[in-house]
Amino acid sequence: MSGGVDSAVAAARAVEAGHDVVGVHLALSRAGGTLRTGSRGCCTIEDALDARRVADLLGIPFYVWDFSERFRDDVIEDFISEYRAGRTPNPCLRCNEKIKFAALLERALELGFDAVCTGHYATLVDGDGGLELHRASDSAKDQSYVLGVLNAQQLAHTYFPLGSTPSKAIVRAEAAERGISVAQKPDSHDICFIPDGDTRGWLAEKVGAETGDVVDRTGAVVGTHEGAHAFTVGQRRGLRLGVPAADGKPRFVLEVRPVTNTVVVGPKEALAIAEISGERFSWAGPAPLASEFACEVQIRAHADPVPATAFVTDEGVRVVPEHPLDGVAPGQSAVIYVGTRVLGQFTIDTTVSAVPVG
Repeated sequence: MSGGVDSAVAAARAVEAGHDVVGVHLALSRAGGTLRTGSRGCCTIEDALDARRVADLLGIPFYVWDFSERFRDDVIEDFISEYRAGRTPNPCLRCNEKIKFAALLERALELGFDAVCTGHYATLVDGDGGLELHRASDSAKDQSYVLGVLNAQQLAHTYFPLGSTPSKAIVRAEAAERGISVAQKPDSHDICFIPDGDTRGWLAEKVGAETGDVVDRTGAVVGTHEGAHAFTVGQRRGLRLGVPAADGKPRFVLEVRPVTNTVVVGPKEALAIAEISGERFSWAGPAPLASEFACEVQIRAHADPVPATAFVTDEGVRVVPEHPLDGVAPGQSAVIYVGTRVLGQFTIDTTVSAVPVG
């Protein structure tokens, strides 16, 4: 129970369905006095108190479990190391993979519980080969992308009461009818462990800043920077280039090279990616039967899925979209869909530009 409206209504529906429900709030920050600012951050003291009030209203036991050390090691340190390597990670996927459906689920099973119930918007379907993860009914709130890291064993012990709800407005209205105090509480956004939203400043403090070159695709120096970690693929603002492009058009970050502390920039067209691949992959339920198959690929939580062909080997997954993807960065997660079903995901290691240098 995060302290938000979604997990509150999910808990209420679980109780109403006759389950033996225990509310658990995860303490993920080592700063015990952290306060919430508007819709920034989550897992604060105020969120814990909101969750407790909901549990009291529902008449269920409530506990706060301290997973702050594991969160630091598996999510925050991973985030820092990925940026050091010039990659762009998604901490929400890592939190689902390592904390909510690993650490939390492991402890729940050890204590004799059957499943972890959350307020995520996604659905589970009994398919021919086993339990499958599918998109939610409300496409605007669908969270299946950030759940793509779940495996078959985790899906077997997961419960998503909100997955078939047509809209978030219905969830808020239901919360109000039940007398739940957080019915109109704003959704949290941004990175929860950087509540002020200043990712660049936070990384500078954690990783350090070192001046380096900004180069074009030919290797010519066109500017300088104060730390490669502060740049992400597709970025346009804040480049401070000293040499304008020959055609006078804006340039964008195409690549970050941490070994040489270099940022590569170029025209917007060069952000088009014709192929992505990665070695770290997993399947959300039954694995595909074929090594080559038609699918859709989604590279961001709120991006549109793109028709593609996937190729699977023992070494990893390669995906070729029917039309180029825009601004893909190594470290992002590519989630593979077949219809509404989440087939699996992989962390993008390499990309192939659709626009050759020259």
